[in-house]
Amino acid sequence: MPYDHLHRPRTARRPLALALTVLASAALLAGCGDGQAAQPGGHTPGKGGGTTGPRTTGGPTAPGDPSPSATATATTAGAGPLAGRTVVIDPGHNPGNFRHTSEINQKVDIGTGRKECDTTGTSTNAGYTEAFFTLDVSHRLRDLLTARGATVVLTHDADRPWGPCIDERARIGNKAHADAVVSVHADGSGTGNRGYHVILPALVKEGSADTTAIVGPSRELGRNIVAEFRRATGTAPSNYIGSGTGLDVRSDLGGLNLSTVPKVFVECGNMRDPEDARLLTSAAWRQKAALGLADGIETYLEG
Repeated sequence: MPYDHLHRPRTARRPLALALTVLASAALLAGCGDGQAAQPGGHTPGKGGGTTGPRTTGGPTAPGDPSPSATATATTAGAGPLAGRTVVIDPGHNPGNFRHTSEINQKVDIGTGRKECDTTGTSTNAGYTEAFFTLDVSHRLRDLLTARGATVVLTHDADRPWGPCIDERARIGNKAHADAVVSVHADGSGTGNRGYHVILPALVKEGSADTTAIVGPSRELGRNIVAEFRRATGTAPSNYIGSGTGLDVRSDLGGLNLSTVPKVFVECGNMRDPEDARLLTSAAWRQKAALGLADGIETYLEG
C-alpha cells in the first residue's frame, strides 16, 4: 500500500518515503509509495509490521544518517524487445521508514493539497512487511525487464535510511522520461478481501498537478497489467475494489498526480487476508507476480 496511495478507508499503512537508487545486486530478497490513504477496507497510515518475520527496522547501515537525496542510476540491457525503452520501478515503502517517523510524516505538495511524505506500509499478520515484499518483487521485475532489453530505474533500493517522499518518487520517473512507471504495493484490507488491483491516475489539473496527458496511456498500461497479472499468477482481480475490473481511479495520490509520464500503482494482493498472505509470502508466487507485471508492461510498450 503506497501511503500516498492510501485508499479511502484501508488498514495498516503509515506515511513512508520511497528512495531512489541503482538497480543493483541480482540477489533477490527473501521478503519483499507513495504515501496513500486507505480505500474501503484498505491500508491506513499508522499501522506497522508484526513482531515476526523480516525486521522493518533493518535496511542498510551506514555511518550517520545520510541525506535521503540520491541520484537515480539505471540498469541498461542490450538487445531485446524492450531495447531503447525506459521503465521506472517504484518499490512501495522503505524498510527504514519505521525508524524515521518524523521525517516521513512531514507533508509535501501533491498538487491538490498536501500529504505526508510517505508511510511505513502494511504487513501480514505474521509480520512479513510490505516494504520487504515490494522490494523483492521489484528486484525480480527489474531482472525480467533488463533481460528483455529495457533500461530500468528503481526509485530506491533500501539504500537510504528513509524515503524518498511521494513527490520525489514522481520526479524520478519524470526525470527519466520513462515510457512506463509501476509502483509496486500490497494492500492491508480486511479478511475476506482478496485479489489484486491497479490504481490509475484521475484527471487532475490543479496546482502543480496536471495528469491530462497521462490519463489515457496510464489506463492502457493498467489494463494490460490486469490481464497479464491474472494470466501469470492465476489469481483474480480484487473482490472489494474496482467492481471486478481490477482497476481503481484515484485523485488523491501524489505519485500519480505529479507524474508527467504513464504511471500506475499495483496492489498485488491483501496482506491481511490469510489466503492472499500465503501467496504473497511465497517466493514462487512473487516470481509469477513479477512476470505478470513484466508481461503487462511489455504488452503496453509494444502497443
